[in-house]
Amino acid sequence: MVNKDQVAGLAKQVKGSVKQAAGKATGNRRTQAEGMADKVAGKVQKAYGDMKDKVKKAF
Repeated sequence: MVNKDQVAGLAKQVKGSVKQAAGKATGNRRTQAEGMADKVAGKVQKAYGDMKDKVKKAF
């Protein structure tokens, strides 16, 4: 079962990947860095969602 944190986390990861690629393509280091930050935030949010799911299944 997928919860909203997992979905939002994956969406942030995708957004970050696209932003990072756009930054690389245009040579814009700021956009590239923002993309990397979005990816990390997405991974953290997805991990939180995964943990919530595990706890929910345990009880």
